[in-house]
Amino acid sequence: MKVIVAEPIDNSGLDLLKEAGHEVELAYNSTETELLDLIKTASGLIVRSGTSVTRTLIEAAPNLIIVGRAGVGIDNIDLDAASDNGVIVVNAPEGNILAAAEHTVAMTFAIARKIPQAHISLNAGKWEKKNFIGLELNGKTAGIVGLGRVGQEVAKRFLSLGMNIVAFDPYISQERADQLGITLSDLSTCMVQADVLTIHTPLTPETKDLIGKEELKKLKGGYLINCARGGIVNELALAEAISNGVLAGAAIDVFSEEPVSPDNPLLGLQNVIVTPHLGASTEAAQENVSLDVTKQVIAALSGNPVENSLNSPSIDEATFSKIYPYIGLIETAGNLAIQLLAKPVTSIELTYSGEIASLDVSIVTASALKGVFTSLEWRINSVNALRVAQERGVSIQENKNPHIDGFQSLVSVTLRSNDKSICVECTVFANDDPRIVSIDGFRIDAIPSGHVLISRSIDSPGVIGFIGTVLGEHKINIAAMFNSRENIGGSALTVYNIDDPISEDIHKQLKSDDRITDIYYISLTK
Repeated sequence: MKVIVAEPIDNSGLDLLKEAGHEVELAYNSTETELLDLIKTASGLIVRSGTSVTRTLIEAAPNLIIVGRAGVGIDNIDLDAASDNGVIVVNAPEGNILAAAEHTVAMTFAIARKIPQAHISLNAGKWEKKNFIGLELNGKTAGIVGLGRVGQEVAKRFLSLGMNIVAFDPYISQERADQLGITLSDLSTCMVQADVLTIHTPLTPETKDLIGKEELKKLKGGYLINCARGGIVNELALAEAISNGVLAGAAIDVFSEEPVSPDNPLLGLQNVIVTPHLGASTEAAQENVSLDVTKQVIAALSGNPVENSLNSPSIDEATFSKIYPYIGLIETAGNLAIQLLAKPVTSIELTYSGEIASLDVSIVTASALKGVFTSLEWRINSVNALRVAQERGVSIQENKNPHIDGFQSLVSVTLRSNDKSICVECTVFANDDPRIVSIDGFRIDAIPSGHVLISRSIDSPGVIGFIGTVLGEHKINIAAMFNSRENIGGSALTVYNIDDPISEDIHKQLKSDDRITDIYYISLTK
């Protein structure tokens, strides 16, 4: 498959893509028009922060499976457009954690001790020791906005310097904060107490301009460090706070527009030091990020789950090995159920019983939805299946039951319309052998693949023979058959695995027998 790499990444990732058999096309410095043309035949796209992955770009790529961001922030990627079109979006949040944390600490030392200013002065032939009295960090309070992976690594380093830590993060538990030795607070308290405030939160609509003029007043006399994303701190308000002496200084690695404009208000200020987005600029980080993102691209192109998806279920390797056999099976069960329902579905219920109930099954649920909606929507997959369900007003319910008799694990999918319901149950036997074990309460042992004929009939002699005769007359071979009945003379359900599809004429001929109440031809071929 073709993978477009729109911005430079470390060669280690490029080599990995090629070793996996993919065609790699480097599109560095491509214009928007050029990229639109290249993307038409691409299955994968890798970008950094400089390429805008717009709805127009995504919709120009009918074969696109995944967009990989070689880094953390994805504000340059239209996530809604990707989800609408079933395109997975991943990032590489682990690879540059240590590099970003170390750069934050370096910037903190640099501004607190006025190192760049002293360097410039001494190079100019001056000896101005009295002008560069710095701040000793030991015993001071560091305020951290955002206690994600980078924020926690920064906190560890500040604690080792003898600093106290107060943090604002509404998504971290008190238990985790206690483990780290950090005091949690609201944003206002965090800024009031901090001598040094550092930012480690993503740029979202909620965090844009999170720290403006009024917030900066609460950091009076302190230092602000931002190595996260531009736009979280209002740059004009920060420049004014520095110029007016509200803050003692700032160290900024990221900007609302990059490359930064020469007239940015933060440039040229005596008490502001700036770097050109160097947080991840170490050799180790570049290699790690490149490998992280390309491994996920390779996984997605192979049809496997990815670890850092931002718009589809992601899963760790250990759990994946346990649920992998159920992913394709439940998709088939969902496909079978919707064809049997043969009506608009109003609700979908997934029930996980036995060992599988203890696992993260989000990707299994997504696969079931994919199976249900495959025949209804273009480009449906586990990325947008839930969105499709929500847009159609279909309710989704997931149940878990740790106990089940007769099976190690059992998964059922129940579809309901306004006046009908269908339940299909499935399991995986030893050696990853998938089976449909029940349809609407009829116990069977059916192979969930190929061409399938399902009959509902009265349990009476000759019905199965009649169906076999009709199929034989039309040279259609029966590969396997599974029959179940309620009781003698009651309702029966029979599943036939056949080698070829049946025509409408054959369907009518089978249905003409009064003993047969329903006959379904189901295609489970891919």
